[in-house]
Amino acid sequence: MLNVAVLVSGGGTNLQAILDAKAAGALPHAKIALVLASKPGVYALERASKAGVPGIVVARKSYAAPEEYDAALLAALREHRIDVVVLAGFLSILGPSVITAYPERILNVHPSLIPSFCGAGYYGLRVHEAALAKGVKVTGATVHFVNEVPDGGRILLQQAVDVLPGDTPETLQKRVMEQAEWKLLPRALAQLTEELDAADGPAAPRKEEKDMDHLSLAAELAVNTYPGRGIVLGRSEDGKSAVIAYFIMGRSANSRNRVFTAKDGGIITEAADPSKLEDPSLIIYAPVRVLGKTTIVTNGDQTDTIYDHLAAGKGFAKALRTRTFEPDSPNFTPRISGIVKVKDGAMKYKLSILKSDGGNADSVERFFFEYDQPVAGEGRFIHTYRCDGSPIPSFAGEPEHVRLMGDIDTFTRMVWNSLNEDNKVSLFVRYIDLATGKTQDRIVNKYEKV
Repeated sequence: MLNVAVLVSGGGTNLQAILDAKAAGALPHAKIALVLASKPGVYALERASKAGVPGIVVARKSYAAPEEYDAALLAALREHRIDVVVLAGFLSILGPSVITAYPERILNVHPSLIPSFCGAGYYGLRVHEAALAKGVKVTGATVHFVNEVPDGGRILLQQAVDVLPGDTPETLQKRVMEQAEWKLLPRALAQLTEELDAADGPAAPRKEEKDMDHLSLAAELAVNTYPGRGIVLGRSEDGKSAVIAYFIMGRSANSRNRVFTAKDGGIITEAADPSKLEDPSLIIYAPVRVLGKTTIVTNGDQTDTIYDHLAAGKGFAKALRTRTFEPDSPNFTPRISGIVKVKDGAMKYKLSILKSDGGNADSVERFFFEYDQPVAGEGRFIHTYRCDGSPIPSFAGEPEHVRLMGDIDTFTRMVWNSLNEDNKVSLFVRYIDLATGKTQDRIVNKYEKV
């Protein structure tokens, strides 16, 4: 059985046809594993929820560049181990990276008999307006594979529909959907998944099969609803700045009741509304401090431990060997830490994670990573949790190798917009000019301080 993702942008009537076909047993080789919407609040997501199908939003407007959006889409598809993609009223054009990853595994339904009334600019009511303006007596729908040419992929199925006297674009659209689109799309999906299942062909690319050795940070954030707290360190795309980013998220009212505030060259966390603060332990601390040419960033009070050790001439690793993970059973949240040193026009940085060994309260694992002479446009991303859960699974493996794109404002917008809307709380970004040591800071807080 193949995992199918249905991409939507609106009400999801074509999605409903697929869900109904699945419920009726007409798609024995397909599992509807994901509904992905290009914007929040569309009714298609409610249809997915009623059918028990996971639904996510990868919002097109959150990404300035088409390539970043494509990367986010591809990461989401890989995260859910998708084998076949169906475009069901999806109003964004897929880029080459997505199409190449799923050759002849992406289906689209178009409301005309291709090659008539198709290609760039022909979508929705525009197709039916053009058909009526031309005076055709027969129109219909086509299911085809998606390639780099709009509506240009190989045709699988077509169904003709009569144009009746007195038709309007709206009445013709309704008839084409009812008589053609809603029938053709499930049939084509059944045909394709049966053929692929029988052929036992290679599955679509998985998340682990990277086509490059570094990832899109936007995509990694977009597909993870709860990475927890995260640190990004690296070198800017133009090579002129050290890049530091730290974000926090929250699921409880107490952990969401926070803001970042600038203090003494770094930042501290404070309660957004002090009257609602329940437990300050583990959530009120100084995430960023500066000692000379070294910037320290962590997700807890180990910032102070590192600062004190460095001030005494001791090392980063030695400081963290005095600490362990957070005592918040059963999650035992990892402590993540980093330092960036900028000197004489050059930079280097280190990262660390202290985590429980398999959820054991008495056993700690300590990992340290060092990066000298970082490459422009590249960085490392480490976060506390792999994903949401109960208990929440800790981050595993080496820090993720990510691309760093744009100036500080572009980068800040990308990170903030990519974080889950419900769970994100605060973001701090700093660019340090390697030549002068001057800093630019950006702080974004979801909540205002009372």
